[in-house]
Amino acid sequence: MAKVKQIWSCVECGHSQTKWTGSCPACHKWNTFSEEVEIPQEKARFGPTNEKSSKPVRINEVEQVELPRIKTGIGEFDRLMGGGVVHGSFSLIGGDPGIGKSTLMLQVCEKFASQGLTVLYISGEESAQQTSMRAKRLGIAAESLYLLSETRFSAIKLNVEQMKPDILIIDSIQIVYKEELPSAPGSVTQVREIATECMHLSKGMGIATFLIGHVTKAGEIAGPRVLEHLVDTVLDFDGDRQHGYRMLRGAKNRFGPTDDIAIFQMTERGLDEVENPSLLFLEERKERTAGSVIIPTIEGTRPFLVELQALVAPSPFSNSTRKSTGLNPNRLSLLLAVIEKRMGYHLHNKDVFVSVAGGLKITEPAIDLGILLAICASYSNRAVEGKTLVFGEVGLGGEVRSVPRVESRIKEAVHMGFERCVLPKRNLKGLSKSLTGKIALIGIESIEEAISVLSPAASK
Repeated sequence: MAKVKQIWSCVECGHSQTKWTGSCPACHKWNTFSEEVEIPQEKARFGPTNEKSSKPVRINEVEQVELPRIKTGIGEFDRLMGGGVVHGSFSLIGGDPGIGKSTLMLQVCEKFASQGLTVLYISGEESAQQTSMRAKRLGIAAESLYLLSETRFSAIKLNVEQMKPDILIIDSIQIVYKEELPSAPGSVTQVREIATECMHLSKGMGIATFLIGHVTKAGEIAGPRVLEHLVDTVLDFDGDRQHGYRMLRGAKNRFGPTDDIAIFQMTERGLDEVENPSLLFLEERKERTAGSVIIPTIEGTRPFLVELQALVAPSPFSNSTRKSTGLNPNRLSLLLAVIEKRMGYHLHNKDVFVSVAGGLKITEPAIDLGILLAICASYSNRAVEGKTLVFGEVGLGGEVRSVPRVESRIKEAVHMGFERCVLPKRNLKGLSKSLTGKIALIGIESIEEAISVLSPAASK
């Protein structure tokens, strides 16, 4: 009998070593090692049944095969997956508890089952009765949708091999365990072994498999990084619960676009796809309000318009406050320093609050000019003129730099009825005449020129 050996594994990256250390030498994270039991390698666990091996082939001689896809009928989900779910694909969906992962997957399962596909939903955290109650509340009733409440992987694998479903959902990967491993469910060893077994099961039997995973406090999918490398697609599910909007972001996709986003709205009947995000985010906007600016942002391949609000008020304390919602606070601090240095605005004794309306989180630098104008408008109590759109990256010298994919942003503005667009002067080159005739384009090179779009002082 092989000797059981104790090892220490990093819960962040999966690196293993024989001794505990405070910092992981692979990912350099602190206090991430947990004690595990090394699996004795008595035989090849994932080895082929025959001794035949593949041979190298010239890249020009590889036969191109069109990947068959299964469309769910949920337009936003299909677009995010690259046009549908590929047979034998292996996907991972992560998100905060209660954000709507199980609800989304149940709705997707119904779409698959309605096409005559056999769907097996493994519910490890809830009983079959609880999952059935949720499905009935969502109005889901399909003959070929099967529920299995099980956490032992051996039992799950046996049912999968007997049923041979077309679609497999495991909710969640952190609760399933292998009995032959002494580690607790959710540990590095268990998660890594279960994910590897599921990958070979999915690829070997041609089953489209979805794993649902928890996230850590930092918002990352719990478990070793090898989990994200094994799967074909990684989808991050997040959003602001107070607004009811949910963003499904494709962080990795071997069969479609990456960094794309699909927007849903949580209702009593489940998640409804949002086909026009710009209209949704701007429907409560009040025009000619000091500190309100409309910016076009791009998530993946999709442009939409968002309202950005700023409030500058005198601080009653010696230390002023800087707060942001949906923005990088470090970027806000940098832009405040640029305003004070280049514009001469005295903000050191003012509280500054900046927020993206609708609960979105935006990281691209193209919104810099919008943030700067919103702060200046609130400081001087002046509103941005008319139906005006603003975008551009701001440098430390106060210059306005060009941004990518300008035509997509302008087309969305024209579609939503905007009349003016303030953008970097360099981005005016190469624009089609069909766009320049539909909207007034104002090219600027510095932040001083951007102030001209503000209206005269508003009445107090």
